[in-house]
Amino acid sequence: MDFKTIVKPFILGNFLFTDDAAAVADDSSLIRGGIVDSTGILELIEFLEATCGIRVAAEEMVPANFDSIDTISAFLQRKTAA
Repeated sequence: MDFKTIVKPFILGNFLFTDDAAAVADDSSLIRGGIVDSTGILELIEFLEATCGIRVAAEEMVPANFDSIDTISAFLQRKTAA
């Protein structure tokens, strides 16, 4: 499953208030770019848990898993493959 089709619209709509897919590249840092902060990460995690049927453990809530659309998608791939 291509999780980018789930993650990117959420990022665009909830943090950038647009539906323009060109507004953020899949490999852009959402944290360093100021697109999401710690509260935004929690909102994103809540969305992913509800939408993808996963549970994110506290130790998984690190920037390496949630810094870009690419890393979020890779994290979801690992979670759903387990």
